[in-house]
Amino acid sequence: MSSSTKSSACESCSSKTSTCSPDSCGNAEKNEQELRIKNNMARIKYRIAIVSGKGGVGKSTVTAGLAIALAKSGYTVGVLDADVSGPNMPHLLGIEDEKMTGDENGFLPVEAPHGIEVASVESIISASDAPVVWRGPMRSSLVNQFLADVQWGQLDFLLVDLPPGTGDEPLSIMQTMPLTGLVVVSTPSNLSLLDVSKIVNMAKMLNTRILGVVENMAYFECPGCHEKVFPFGEDTVKRLCEKYGLDMLGSIPMDASNRGSDVITEGSGIEKYTGDIARKITGILER
Repeated sequence: MSSSTKSSACESCSSKTSTCSPDSCGNAEKNEQELRIKNNMARIKYRIAIVSGKGGVGKSTVTAGLAIALAKSGYTVGVLDADVSGPNMPHLLGIEDEKMTGDENGFLPVEAPHGIEVASVESIISASDAPVVWRGPMRSSLVNQFLADVQWGQLDFLLVDLPPGTGDEPLSIMQTMPLTGLVVVSTPSNLSLLDVSKIVNMAKMLNTRILGVVENMAYFECPGCHEKVFPFGEDTVKRLCEKYGLDMLGSIPMDASNRGSDVITEGSGIEKYTGDIARKITGILER
């Protein structure tokens, strides 16, 4: 944009102040959003992002299970579904048909069972199967707006379900949000572990604490003889934790009893195992 065009736009701007200049235009809005994020996050005791290096490892399911476990333990819990292109949290928590609303103070999250507050792009689009075809900057912009403008109120925990990999949304969260730490989810497969290594190194670069690693789809148990079968190999995640000096938070097996339904149900295997993991996380944070 030329300097004359900048000056013309500046003169007609309804938000112009005596300290504005064409070259600094936009900084005031950015600084205001950063202040709203800071104030909003200051009311939340623990801010934890759940990450994975690879898609399809059950990260969102683990996030939903942790949210339920923490809420049932008496904590106030919110979940930010930051996977803009593949939002699954409303479906997993059984609130797929609920829509977010707003007022002059910002977005109002949807309330899931056990009082869990949820903000997701799926709760603002027309239908759950409608694709969100946005480039990276637009996705990051929405995540930042959720951080700044969702009325979370006072919470013990805000869990952030991030898309897999080291792209725009994880980078934006790690740079913008004052995180308490990360929970890394991986299957025991070699490809998943290879990509987890990238997440671990990204966290180190950005000085973000890793609370530990969850091994998902660790094994399945034969319903007849109860023999455990490890389709991706045994102790591979444990060895990765030893390599990087990380805590192993727990292992979750495949649960045949939950097949046909993704919604986290009362007494399901995922609820049991994420309950144990949630207790370990709270122990790490409160010791």
